This record gives sequence, structure tokens and C-alpha cells, in this order.
Amino acid sequence: MKVKDMTFKEGMEFKIRVRPDDNCNSFAINIGHDSDNIALHFNPRFDSGGVQNIIVCNSLSGGCWGDEQHEGSFPFVRGEECKFYINFNNEQFYIKLPDGSMMNFPNRLGEVKYKFFDVSGDARIVGIKLK
Repeated sequence: MKVKDMTFKEGMEFKIRVRPDDNCNSFAINIGHDSDNIALHFNPRFDSGGVQNIIVCNSLSGGCWGDEQHEGSFPFVRGEECKFYINFNNEQFYIKLPDGSMMNFPNRLGEVKYKFFDVSGDARIVGIKLK
């Protein structure tokens, strides 16, 4: 699923409801300007390349990936719908995970407005809401 003309601005909340497939290896949520300039690549990995139950975040600028950030908390379950929330400012993304815990990721592109949203991998979007 790709959305190329949404408005996600600093201070808004992005609520995402997703259901990982029963045999999900990983899925990714990307927020940015386009597919070559992604401010937040949020990638829960159940089992990907031998790494299990980890959240990997990164950014992509001009087609070049930055350094990965790994989060130890993993509140996702295959086959179970969950919801999480994302908001940001020009310095950080703030992500409230399904278990209520929080994680941060730097806003490496430093923008206060993004228009691109992409979901890939072994999960189905149940709903999204911007407010």
C-alpha cells in the first residue's frame, strides 16, 4: 500500500492498526517524501535473516540508508491485530508501541511535514487515521 499525497505534519498523530500474517517474517511502515527519501522506516522483524523479534528503524536519504537503530521491546504477535501511534517534530519521531511502551527515532531529514506513506511485508493494514 502506498499513499503519495497525504499530509502528516508536526504535532499530528498517526494511528496505524495492522494485522501481521500468521506466518509473518517482517513488515515495514515508511514515512517520508518519496521512496528514496524516508524519514522513518519502522520494521518489526519476527524472523528475518536469522534475527528474531526485533524492531529495526532507519532512514533513507537520496537512496542511501543511514545507521540502523534496534529496539529490544517486541510487542507484536503473528496473526493478532495491534495498533500503534506515531507523532514527530523536527528532531524526533515518537512511537507508542502496542503494549504502551514508547520508543524514539531521530528525524534525520529534519522536516516538519511528510506526504509519503508506504506499507510492505507480511501484514495487512486494518486502518489508519491522522488527527
